[in-house]
Amino acid sequence: MSLRKLLLRLPGYLGASGPPRRLWRFPALGPVSSVGSGRERPSRSPAHWNQVVSEAEKIVGYPTSFMSLRCLLSDELSNIALQVRKLVGTQHPLLTTARGLVHDSRHNLQLRGLVVLLISKAAGPSSMNASCQNYNMVSGIYSCQRSLAEITELIHTALLVHRGIVNLNELQSSDGPLKDMQFGNKIAILSGDFLLANACNGLALLQNTKVVELLASALMDLVQGVYHENSTSAKENHITEDIGISTWKEQTFLSHGALLAKSCQAAMELAKHDADVQDMAFQYGKHMAMSHKINSDLQPFIKEKTSDSVTFNLNSAPVVLHQEFLGRDLWMKQIGEAQEKGRLDYAKLRETIKAGKGVTSAIDLCRYHGNKALEALESFPPSEARSALENIVFAVTRFS
Repeated sequence: MSLRKLLLRLPGYLGASGPPRRLWRFPALGPVSSVGSGRERPSRSPAHWNQVVSEAEKIVGYPTSFMSLRCLLSDELSNIALQVRKLVGTQHPLLTTARGLVHDSRHNLQLRGLVVLLISKAAGPSSMNASCQNYNMVSGIYSCQRSLAEITELIHTALLVHRGIVNLNELQSSDGPLKDMQFGNKIAILSGDFLLANACNGLALLQNTKVVELLASALMDLVQGVYHENSTSAKENHITEDIGISTWKEQTFLSHGALLAKSCQAAMELAKHDADVQDMAFQYGKHMAMSHKINSDLQPFIKEKTSDSVTFNLNSAPVVLHQEFLGRDLWMKQIGEAQEKGRLDYAKLRETIKAGKGVTSAIDLCRYHGNKALEALESFPPSEARSALENIVFAVTRFS
């Protein structure tokens, strides 16, 4: 079933009768390197990303950076793993995604779920509504909020898998046999839809209509954002798009910020907090996700040791800002100068971009969103959970 068809059937999943299916926990990809903010960082806050996450996990009492044994022992995932093994030796992106999900302990940190747990603990129970007092709470977090964190990770992981689907119309001989790519696409679609179906089932078990609406709308935002990313993706031999930073922000929120923002808001709804608290949680999730994405976009331009062969997205924040400063004509001239034998020399183009204003402007934009996230946290009472959320912001906005 395609992602669009799954979304159309979302009400059916949420209203289905019968025994609930199991909800597996999956890790996510995409941690960032050690960086900080324009605001003054507390003297005792950790400087390294892994340390930030490790200390945050202790606060929520939940080792989110490890895959659940329930996932590894499930019949469904075992069958999928057997099929993925058939891709070994091919160049299908699903193999890289699967390797990162299961094997790479340095890059499987469940950031989104961790943030949902931290903001749940930072907000605590609602003092104005006693209806949650009988809910099971562990380490200051309701069990339903922990389930929400898992659902958020399921959705994010499913979209990672779906993003790895190869456009067969653009295959080149160097990409490998067509039959390998076709098989990999089938497995990516099936496994991604399996994760989404489990996420939908988990949402139904929460029995909260508003939370269902929030996460369903986040799913639709993700679909729209990924669609726009694909439609504006600049190819080596067909660079025609000029999206501008405003459009980039809109697309990035849809594809990277909406899920975390709405999950943070949903966590507040589950604890029966009022609209103001929900909005502050939404703002933190939104701006932290934007900072995280910009930091990721900046990595090819700020790493001290970068392989000359490394590629980068021509619609990433530093490149889009670089284009805006130059203007369309000069940008296309630079693209032409970086072409060699019909292919783009990314090493040469990277040095050209680094010499302009795009990188420093992207750093400023990253810190702007980081400061907005910190402003949202000011409405929460001081606590170790709030400090951990602040440290996450400091970790994605420090570039020295």
